Amino acid sequence: MIVVLAGGVGAARFLEGLAAVALPERITAVVNTGDDMVLHGLHISPDLDIVTCTLAGVIDTAQGWGIAGDTDECMQWLGRLDAPTWFKLGDRDLALHIYRTARLRDGATLSQVADEIRQALGVPITIVPMSDEPAPTHILTDYGELHFEEYFVRERCQPAVLGVRLHAAGPVQPAPHLLPLLASAEAIIIAPSNPVVSVGPILAIPGVREAITNANAPVVAISPIVGGAAIKGPAVPLMRAVGMEPTALGVATAYADLIDGIVIDTVDAALAPAIAQLGIRPLVTDTIMRGMPEKMALARAALDLALA
Repeated sequence: MIVVLAGGVGAARFLEGLAAVALPERITAVVNTGDDMVLHGLHISPDLDIVTCTLAGVIDTAQGWGIAGDTDECMQWLGRLDAPTWFKLGDRDLALHIYRTARLRDGATLSQVADEIRQALGVPITIVPMSDEPAPTHILTDYGELHFEEYFVRERCQPAVLGVRLHAAGPVQPAPHLLPLLASAEAIIIAPSNPVVSVGPILAIPGVREAITNANAPVVAISPIVGGAAIKGPAVPLMRAVGMEPTALGVATAYADLIDGIVIDTVDAALAPAIAQLGIRPLVTDTIMRGMPEKMALARAALDLALA
């Protein structure tokens, strides 16, 4: 089994490419749930939905989130009622949140619900949340402590970041199949996701880093930082806030105790020797996923590096 530690948009696009070059039934995505929140009484799982809807072919590709062709009648009416509308939820998108919330209230686990939605949308890749327990990521800012989505969406990343608090609701246990999955993996790939708030919450779960370190599988990361900038999202200020250098070398350093290799962009080729000095094999290639050919090429590069 190829196990991919995944955040949202970047990971979803990489998984599209991976599913095109490897058997989807051999792939499991372990998805960050630190972005999960309750809004309008509904349990919302942004990264789970982005990954699932992307792989189902129903994602709004222009945004990278939400469902293509969706309408917003419900949000318009919520606005008329003076309810919060800062987190945009399309009408079809709401169906996922309504279903998830009802199933959780009936006693189902988040893992069970994620798999039910995956199957209903015809996604052949297995999708596993990192935990079945609440594990919100909070951002410490000059505006106060904010849930990640409040910082990212409502405040549009404007507050100065002072720190990051993972698993802000308290101790978190791994999803039931997570540690055995890592132990038995034939390859583990860290997707091009934010190392602080997408991959970081997964690695912070008790036993996960140890399971990866002790696994017989090769472990490869893909840098989400190209030329000192993030392809998408606020990785740079978040990395700086926790003492990570916002470069491909900084990503490699953050994962140095876990990975055997890392894929970096051609723009960062000059960093390859320094990465190699960490005992990590660098592979330099084009990492910008403009379309399916580039997604597939990046997936092949990561697999080649892992299985070399």
